[in-house]
Amino acid sequence: MSRLLLDTTFLVDAERSDHDLDVAVDDDDDVAVAAISIAELRVGVLLADDRRRPSRAAYLDDLVSTLTVVPYDLAVAEAHAELLVAIRVQGRPRGAHDLIIAATAKATGRTVVSADAATFADLPGVAARSYR
Repeated sequence: MSRLLLDTTFLVDAERSDHDLDVAVDDDDDVAVAAISIAELRVGVLLADDRRRPSRAAYLDDLVSTLTVVPYDLAVAEAHAELLVAIRVQGRPRGAHDLIIAATAKATGRTVVSADAATFADLPGVAARSYR
């Protein structure tokens, strides 16, 4: 069993894909999402046209009711601060939301599942794997 944190790229691909992304996640894996990913997906719902909005909203509602949503709490804030220092020292900036996802994974001992695991490379205490 793996403790996984699905990043937003995985979730968007899962919504849009006709192929089975279940190959990236085993039935016995402990799967969660970061609260920031829910915010990113909600933006997609709010910006969707009238034709797509209902299906996107239903997908997001299903995710929230099915998966554990990890909040930005004190442990995540501490991990976030450590990662902010690390990227400043490295001189390699990262996207703000990606860094929060990484901090969530670090604080909860989860591996990020992403379309772009390189985004999370060289972040201390953060494991990531690509599903593509």
